[in-house]
Amino acid sequence: MTHPTGRIADHAIAPLFLDRWSPRAFTGEAMPQETLLSLFEAARWAPSAANGQPWRFVYGHRGTEAFETIYNTLDEGNRRWADKASVLVVIISQTHRKSADGELRPAYTHAFDTGAAWAYLALEATRAGYHAHGMGGIDREKAVQVLGVPEGFRVEAGLAIGKIAPKETLPEDLMKREVPSTRKPVAEFVSEGKFTA
Repeated sequence: MTHPTGRIADHAIAPLFLDRWSPRAFTGEAMPQETLLSLFEAARWAPSAANGQPWRFVYGHRGTEAFETIYNTLDEGNRRWADKASVLVVIISQTHRKSADGELRPAYTHAFDTGAAWAYLALEATRAGYHAHGMGGIDREKAVQVLGVPEGFRVEAGLAIGKIAPKETLPEDLMKREVPSTRKPVAEFVSEGKFTA
């Protein structure tokens, strides 16, 4: 199955999965709050262990103090392009939760569950005509301080959301990388009955 993005799925899947990719070129146009809340609503319905829902999102619209605060936690490489996002987000997970008897215990699947919420958000963004670009390049310690993240929570990643712009709006080195990426074939990460590297 060849998709307009040039991506090729080896097995039948919904086109939405091939539509979703992580561009860096954004228009900078404002995103309606109601649209943003729809993305968070999609994240809300992600599965999680014991329905713990350990994800938290701190956001800022472009042109606000919240946006600047988040922008200043990003690594320099991400700051080169993320200033044109409509919204910046910091994705946080709850690392511990209270058991039925009130004991604070590790939530072993907190990052796994929060990853599912991010994926739901990203797919809803694509469906709504936006793109979401997750960023590992973030100063997590700084984010904890400036966002007031308490103990028992971990900053996982940054996130830029916006409408896609022409790749020519990017610096030349980033322009060359502004294409939907491919993926390893299923056979490289799936095995039956026994783990294979």
